[in-house]
Amino acid sequence: MEFWLLYLLTGVFAGFLAGLLGVGGGLVIVPVLTFIFTAQHFPHEHMLHVALGTSLASILFTSLSSLRAHHAHGAVNWPVVRGIAPGIVAGTLLGTVLAAQLSTNFLKVFFVVFVYYVAAQMLLNIKPKPARQLPGPGGMFGAGSVIGGVSSLVGIGGGTLSVPFMTWCNIKLHQAIGTSAAIGFPIAAAGALGYVVNGLGAAGLPQYSLGFIYLPALAGLVFASVLTAPFGARMAHRLPVPQLKKVFAALLIVLGTRMLTSLF
Repeated sequence: MEFWLLYLLTGVFAGFLAGLLGVGGGLVIVPVLTFIFTAQHFPHEHMLHVALGTSLASILFTSLSSLRAHHAHGAVNWPVVRGIAPGIVAGTLLGTVLAAQLSTNFLKVFFVVFVYYVAAQMLLNIKPKPARQLPGPGGMFGAGSVIGGVSSLVGIGGGTLSVPFMTWCNIKLHQAIGTSAAIGFPIAAAGALGYVVNGLGAAGLPQYSLGFIYLPALAGLVFASVLTAPFGARMAHRLPVPQLKKVFAALLIVLGTRMLTSLF
């Protein structure tokens, strides 16, 4: 029962942060699940794979509510979504295949480096200047492949990569955020499918796993995060979000460092 409670608490926190800051909960879900799975004595060789797969599967559900909200406000640029989606799906699926071949320790280091990158962006308020227009079909496929591939290796919905890319390409920030929410759905769908398929033959996975997705954790995360994300979105208009982003960045550094020290 204590582990069920931890899954619910993680979902509460991740959903609230996603609604409040517009940052995907995967950055919190993956390290926290890794700590919980360690306490549950999951096989070390599959621990991070299961955390990544479960995180993406949870985003599959939570991204739908975010997508609907942004669409209702006319903030989703659907031509951009259609243009980048093929690359997103291809890159994400390829990323899950690659992840299945990589060790837990390598994936931990990759995740930590990415978390430090995101934290630095937030602390220093680094934003790309609009400097160009959207690329053609080939460029959109390439950008989508990179965004999808990296997202699948760190278990996120891709907003930390897709928003800066679209801002750089002269998409207004509110539209970039809304469009990123829509892009998160194919990332989560392809990622969840990829981690299921690539995990089906893995030996030693815990009971109630579907490939690299641990269903009890998924249920707790989705139930709690779907309830708290709208509350976080409402509080975004009342709380000092820029200051809270710096606090969140500090939290990411702590979580990343904790994952890093677990290697030794």
